[in-house]
Amino acid sequence: MMTDTATVPDQTEPLTPAPCQGIPRYNLVAIILHWLIAVAIILQLASGLWMVDAIKGSAYQALAYDTYQWHKSLGLTVLVLSLFRLLWRLAHKPPALPDGMKPLERRAAHITHWLFYGFMIGAPLTGWAMVSASPWDLPTIWFGVFEVPHIPWLYNIDEASKEGVEAGFKLSHEIMGKLGLALLLLHVGAALKHQFVAKDHLMWRMLPRFQRTKTNGE
Repeated sequence: MMTDTATVPDQTEPLTPAPCQGIPRYNLVAIILHWLIAVAIILQLASGLWMVDAIKGSAYQALAYDTYQWHKSLGLTVLVLSLFRLLWRLAHKPPALPDGMKPLERRAAHITHWLFYGFMIGAPLTGWAMVSASPWDLPTIWFGVFEVPHIPWLYNIDEASKEGVEAGFKLSHEIMGKLGLALLLLHVGAALKHQFVAKDHLMWRMLPRFQRTKTNGE
């Protein structure tokens, strides 16, 4: 006796909810860069807020010094990734904003977007400049692997001017940090507003497209 068996072909279905399918997305390179830089920026802001006070006390001074070295290394990494992301952005057109966004919201989104680039590039540059002009002449060892040279024209200024130049870049770096924190809060708030109030699924543009394999019997 023979029994016929029906073979159900394997199917691959996206984990993305049905209403979000078909939404234009950033390409994979842009998505990876976005989340790498985002995590790094959060770590930079958190470490920066902690170490400036911790270095002044005796309890955590050694740890704060190590954190400074780590902070400098990660900051330079953010600089390189941000420059690459900027070049990638100029070469690849991003997905269009949702049709329901008002003209003022679109303008605010574009301004915030380019302010973020200014912060992501400007904050590491001002930090690098501050270290380069510092009379302490502390080296920057990128995650303990190799030494990153100082910016020559700042490193070679006369000793009498170094303290004032360092102070200027320090202030600029602090302003950049506050700008970055404000932009981060604004960005997160806007993303949550689009997701849960406007419900236009804007967040899905920057999320990877996960897939699962549907096997026989599912």
